[in-house]
Amino acid sequence: MSEQNFVQREFDLVVIGAGPGGYVAAIRAAQLGLKTACVEKRKTLGGTCLNVGCIPSKALLEVSHKFHDAGHQFEKLGIGISSPKIDVTKLLANKNEIVSGLTGGIAGLFKKNKITSIEGAAKFLDKNTIEVTRADDQGKIVKEQISAKNFIIATGSEVTNLPGVEIDEKVIVSSTGALDLEKVPGKMIVIGAGVIGLELGSVWSRFGAEVEVIEYLDKITPAMDAEVSRNFQRILEKQGFKFRLSTKVVSVKKDKSGAIVEIESVADGKKETLSADVVLVAIGRRPNTENLGLENVGIKTNARGFIENNHLRTSIENIFAIGDVTTGPMLAHKAEDEGVAAAEIIAGQKGHVNYDVIPNVIYTYPEIASVGKTEEELKAANVAYKVGKFSMMANSRARATGDDQGFVKILADAKTDRILGAHIIGREAGNTIHEVVVAMEFGGSAEDLARTCHAHPTYNEAVKEAAMAVEKRQIHS
Repeated sequence: MSEQNFVQREFDLVVIGAGPGGYVAAIRAAQLGLKTACVEKRKTLGGTCLNVGCIPSKALLEVSHKFHDAGHQFEKLGIGISSPKIDVTKLLANKNEIVSGLTGGIAGLFKKNKITSIEGAAKFLDKNTIEVTRADDQGKIVKEQISAKNFIIATGSEVTNLPGVEIDEKVIVSSTGALDLEKVPGKMIVIGAGVIGLELGSVWSRFGAEVEVIEYLDKITPAMDAEVSRNFQRILEKQGFKFRLSTKVVSVKKDKSGAIVEIESVADGKKETLSADVVLVAIGRRPNTENLGLENVGIKTNARGFIENNHLRTSIENIFAIGDVTTGPMLAHKAEDEGVAAAEIIAGQKGHVNYDVIPNVIYTYPEIASVGKTEEELKAANVAYKVGKFSMMANSRARATGDDQGFVKILADAKTDRILGAHIIGREAGNTIHEVVVAMEFGGSAEDLARTCHAHPTYNEAVKEAAMAVEKRQIHS
C-alpha cells in the first residue's frame, strides 16, 4: 500500500481513545477552553463499553429478562400468554440500533463542543508528538503527525485470551462474539465466573441455553463480599446455572458439533471432558498498551501491562493515563471520573477522584451492587466494624412485585458509625446503591441513613432498615 502524509496539526490536548474515559475527557477539556482532539482507531466512538460491552450487553439482558418473565412469571400473576419465542435476528437488530444511536450521539457532542475527531491508531514519536495511521477509503495508508501540549492515554482494555485457545467468535467466543450469536445455543460453557461471564451467561440462559460455568478459584465473583458471593451463586443455581469451582481448563477445541472442553480439578487433578455448542472465554481483560510508542517517551508498564500514574500523570509530566489502561477498577464510570479530573488538572484546576467510593454493579437478575469495603477487607485491615442487614423478603415493594430475593448489607465503623461499605442483592440494586454512595462521599454514618425519611413503598426502604439494623433497631424484621 502507498502512503500519504498530511500536514501536522497542533492542539492544547489530544486524547487517545474515545471510550467512556476518553470522550468524556475531551468534552470536559473543550468546556474548559482547551483546543482538543480525540484520536480513535474504531470507525465509531464510544470504545468497548458502548460498541461491544456495557451498552449492548444491557440491551440483551433487558430483553432476556422480559422474555423469561413472559415464560415463567406472567401466568402466576394472572396474565395469560402463549409460550414466548425469541427472534434472534430482531434481538440483535434492536441492540445494534441502540448502539448506533448512542455512538452517533457522541459524534454530535464532539461537534457541539468543537472537538476534532481523528480516526486512526496513535503512536508517540516524542512527548509532544504522535503519529496517527489509518487506511483511507481506497486502501491507502495515511499517516499524520499531530502535536499537543498535553496528552491523555485512554486506550482502554481488550479481552484476555486463554493460552492455547483460538477464539473464532462463532463457536469459541469472547464477550464480543457472545453479543452476536446467531441462535440460542443448546449448551454454553462459560470459562470464568466474573461479571462478564455471569451477565452474558444470564442472557443466553434466560433464552433457553443450558449454562455451565468453569472457575479456577473456589468462589464466583472473587472480589465480592463472600456472603454476597455465596448467596449470588445459590440464586443463579436456582435459575439453572451449573458451577464447577476450583476447576482448571486444560484445553478448548472445536469439533463438528461445537466445542470440547477438557477440565481438571484443582484439588485432585481429576480430568473430565465436556461438550458445548458455544464456549465463552471470560477470564478478564488486559490494558491496551501495546503499539503506543510508550518506549519513545520513556513510559513503562507494570508486570500486568498497566500504566501506573501519580494523580493521573504518568512518569512524563504532560502525559496522563485514565481508565482501563491504568491501575484501579476497570469500570466505565471510574474512567469517566478520571477523564474529567485529568482535563481539569490540565486546565489548571484541582481535579480529583475518590477511589474509595466507586460503585460496582452486576446486571444479572437480581442485580448485585456494592461500594466500599467488604467484610474480608475490613478484617484483613483489623478495622472494627458493625453489620446491619435487611432481607428483601421483608420489603413491601419487593414482596408486591415478586422481587424478594436478596438483602441489603451495610458495614459501619464500630466507633464512629461512618459507613465503610454496602452490598446489595435485589431488583434495581444498581440504582439503590447510589444513596449509600452519596452518603459515603459526604462521610455519612449509618445513623444518617437510618434517620433519613424514605418513600413507601420503595426498594430503598431496605437500605434504611439495614442502616437501622447496624444498631439492632430495624422495624420490619
